[in-house]
Formats: sequence, C-alpha cells, structure tokens
Amino acid sequence: MTPLAPGVDYFDLHFIGQPGIIATGLLHGADGVALVDPGPTTSLPVLRAALGARGYSTADIRSILITHIHLDHAASVGTLLKECPTARVIVHERGAAHMIDPSRLLASATRLYGADMDRLWGEILPVPAANIDTIGDRGRATVVGHDVDIAWTPGHAWHHVSYFLPASKIAFVGDTAGMCRSSGRVVVPPTPPPDIDLDAWRQSTQTILDWNPDVLFLTHFGPQSAPRVHFQDLWKRTDDWSARVRASLATDGSDEERAAAFAVGVTEELVRSAGREEVDAYARAGRFDFSWSGLARYWTKKDAK
Repeated sequence: MTPLAPGVDYFDLHFIGQPGIIATGLLHGADGVALVDPGPTTSLPVLRAALGARGYSTADIRSILITHIHLDHAASVGTLLKECPTARVIVHERGAAHMIDPSRLLASATRLYGADMDRLWGEILPVPAANIDTIGDRGRATVVGHDVDIAWTPGHAWHHVSYFLPASKIAFVGDTAGMCRSSGRVVVPPTPPPDIDLDAWRQSTQTILDWNPDVLFLTHFGPQSAPRVHFQDLWKRTDDWSARVRASLATDGSDEERAAAFAVGVTEELVRSAGREEVDAYARAGRFDFSWSGLARYWTKKDAK
C-alpha cells in the first residue's frame, strides 16, 4: 500500500482471513509509532507482522487512537498494552469506562454475536485507567510528531470521535463516513444498535467537512477522496435504508423476519451495483440485519417522543 502522506500509512488487518475489511491507520515519527483503530485481538498477528515489515514492533507504539470502542475497532487494546505498557490510549470520555471495565460492552456484544464472539474478536482485556487520555467535545494532541485535531462525532456511536491531521488534510473518521470498499463504487451505512442517531450523525458529518479534509480514512476500508461527494453518497443510501426500516415497522411479522427481509432486499440492490463478492465483503464488515435493528431502534425511540 502506498503511504498516505509523510509519516502517515495504513495496513490491512485481514480480519478473519479476509482482505479489505478492517484498516488500521499508522502514524510514525522519530519518537515511535501510533495506531488508529488497532482492531480485534484475532488480528494481532497480522498487526505485528505489518509493523515488522515497516521496521517497527509493538514496543514502538507510543499512542493508540480509538475512534470508538466497538470490538472491530478496539477489542485488542488491553492485550496490545502488554507489549507497549506505557502507550497512551486516546478515547472519548463516554467510552473510557467501558474500556477500563468491558463487562457491559461484552454483554451487549454477546447479545448480537453469541457463540461467534471468540472467533471474531478473541481476548478482550481491561485497559488500565492510567493509560487512558479522554476527549470531550474537542481536543488537540501531538502524536509521534503529528499535530492531531480531535472532535466528538456521534451518530454511529455516542462515544465516537474523529481525528484530523492538518498537515496532510487526512481525517480518520472510523465509521462516521460509513463503509466503502477499495473499489469505491458504493458507500454503505453501518447502523447497528444501540446508539444510532441520524440527527447527531448529520451534525458529525458537518463537523468533519468543516475541517476541509482532502481524504477521509475509513476503518472499513481505507482512504477515500472527494469527501463531500462521499458523504452525499452515504446520506443518499442512509436515507433510503432509514425509510425502508421505518416503513417495515408497520408491517406484519417479527423483528427477526423484518430484519431478514431488509437484509435480502438491500443485498439484492447492492449486488446490482457492486457484484456478489463485494457485497459479501460489505456484509462481513457490517451485517445488514444488524443495520435494520439499529435503525428500527432509532425510529421506535424517536416516534415514541
């Protein structure tokens, strides 16, 4: 992969043996390296190898920047800190407590993934409170020689932040700009429960665009140019999916049946745009039935007010 800018790189974690699902950002300088979203513990062998190919090891990690605490982004942090015990972990203040004590996070994730938890994510250890630096609405840090602006960007998750490098005009946006495979043909909204808030997400979109980035870096997957066009594509599909889910709540059947029907429908639509192989990869990065559940929860709560 071509470096994004001087001192800015990324690599593919080959999550569960599949390319193009989870990307980890890499900042490097004279002081060592920093990671953006190091992913799950199951991918640590790939992460170690990717660092080694660039002349580093996990002992060189000085900072770990977490966009949000979902397991595909941050499950490995507690385990990784055994190999870099002085590294600083930057996370939103709403997510910090769940990294220090992940019991509620694990209970919530287990309701979604069940028996697949260990296969997908592996070991999930507490993060020592002494390693954590929390962020509120806004922040700024110098990370291995890079100035980094930080902003709270809820919508996908209430503990989501994004990171902007003014020198290279790259914004690491986690899931706030959705998922877009390297083919760049479709942008898909990841909307799992429990935190989806489309109103907050629109505000977060503007927060990121106000940085005027040249590149959006998506954890799923990698750098995307033309940020304004990218977000337009994201919101066009998000609005469509949201309307479908809201309408489905008035139909007969169980939530499981509605979610399954939604997944079939959006899969058929996406296959026409991107092909079966690409759509299968999108589904591995973010299950479509989970997206129904997150949007259904959003509309149920909103319509009850």
